[in-house]
Amino acid sequence: MAPEKDIREIEWQERAETRKIEVWADRKRTLFGLPWSFTRYRLTGEKLTIESGVLSRHTEVVRLYRIKDVTLNRSFGERLFGLGTIYCASSDSSAGNFEIERIKCSAAVADALSDLVEVLRREMRVGMREFMGTDHDMDGMDDGFNIFDHNF
Repeated sequence: MAPEKDIREIEWQERAETRKIEVWADRKRTLFGLPWSFTRYRLTGEKLTIESGVLSRHTEVVRLYRIKDVTLNRSFGERLFGLGTIYCASSDSSAGNFEIERIKCSAAVADALSDLVEVLRREMRVGMREFMGTDHDMDGMDDGFNIFDHNF
């Protein structure tokens, strides 16, 4: 039994290392689809990082397993220059719902992001309970009411 456990730990460590590899990186595009922006996006196998700002920088990190839905929108102007905006619904308390604005190859990025989210949620065994409410709502029934303690 011990060698089997060691093999699983090695496999888990290998998967953890591959999740840190950068899958995609780009900048928000502006006029004519050029990357004249101070917003950068970086996607790895486990998180999405959004950095913005010139003099002071703001960095938002969203764990992929917290993303609930991925939607791609492409306005007429964005389509003219081969761009798109990805809207993400997230259960992350600090990020909430966010957008990956005006990026190249948006359909491929949206597909990759959606696939990574599903793989990571399966590996981490994240169920629908994660998304039913805020973390405060689901923390061990803190309100003192337990359905199993009462006779109905």
